[in-house]
Amino acid sequence: MTDKTLIDASELSELLKTEPIVIIDTRAPEEYAISHIPGAVNIREIFSYLSTSTTEGLIAMQGLFADLLGKAGLSGKELAVIYEDAMNTGYGQSCRGYFLLKFLGYPRVSILHGGYKAWQDAGLSVTNKVSTLAPKTFPLKINTSLLINKDEMLQSLADPSLVKLDVRDFDEWMAESSSPYGIDFCPRKGRIPGAVLIEWYALMKEKDGVVMFRPKEEIQAIAQQVGITTGSTVNIYCFKGARASNTFVALSEAGVKDLRIYFASWNEWSRDPSLPIEEGPADPIRPAVTAARMSAV
Repeated sequence: MTDKTLIDASELSELLKTEPIVIIDTRAPEEYAISHIPGAVNIREIFSYLSTSTTEGLIAMQGLFADLLGKAGLSGKELAVIYEDAMNTGYGQSCRGYFLLKFLGYPRVSILHGGYKAWQDAGLSVTNKVSTLAPKTFPLKINTSLLINKDEMLQSLADPSLVKLDVRDFDEWMAESSSPYGIDFCPRKGRIPGAVLIEWYALMKEKDGVVMFRPKEEIQAIAQQVGITTGSTVNIYCFKGARASNTFVALSEAGVKDLRIYFASWNEWSRDPSLPIEEGPADPIRPAVTAARMSAV
């Protein structure tokens, strides 16, 4: 059986009757304490952890998450299902969890499409009972093909055939803000030189009150506006890898195969003054797709 990347609430409800599943809630602990999917464990670090792309930084990240995920009961046999509140409100945190697990080599991972809102809207049961699962040994097997470091991102700037994709919010792309955490959270504002923009919200739309990814054909059409086809090689970045992970999932589902994430993203790049940036308003002829532009589609 091949596990689907995206499963809806009804599918998860049925799978829970027959499959060994570990459900991971990535929301803030106070939200989890109010209510969550029965049996879910809370791992906020999936969203909050800030990585670096140095060898030491990646080793530290791998060790932390292997420990946390092992304590959550993942041995390799269980299906890990990750969720956030809603796909458009958590900066891609469930997809960040999916990407982390794939990078760590975990064989069975799915995302609850539509998040906790979709689960609630389906009228499925919730609880405030804290779940404790028996710890397991996490099967760490790093997939180096999914993640690039800052040196590899820098080298890619010289290759015009390789798409550098910025998926941050439009004010960050325009160098008006340095991050979602505040205008001056990072020391520099701007873009990685040569990057094109797809604002991450643009690849999703509301359906029956729940935000989900657009259909494959729509995502392909949006991607083509910035020069991305199913045969493209794409390096994706955002602020800390969450929105990039959301876009990674969307493009993967649309058939783009050669995708990598610069996971440390702008949080790292902006703090190294030796790395080049573009400042000020973006070149108006540079391809850019915003959520506002796609909202009526």
